[in-house]
Amino acid sequence: MDLKSYIESGRGNAVTLAAALGIPASYLSQMASGNRSVSPERAALIERLTEGAVTRKDTRPNDWSRIWPELAIEAEAA
Repeated sequence: MDLKSYIESGRGNAVTLAAALGIPASYLSQMASGNRSVSPERAALIERLTEGAVTRKDTRPNDWSRIWPELAIEAEAA
């Protein structure tokens, strides 16, 4: 699930997630809309905070395999 869909899927998701990330909800909204990139560190934290609903692959679709090569190996093995 992409970040925007996650935020829209439940009332309060944006506020709760933004607070857990230590960023304003407006900044989270910009990341969800693609106006701001999600850093690798935040991508991993988002994955953990959303309990895997939004993965690192979802937040960094163009370069996740380069940043986390172990995920690419797991994907090939599956």
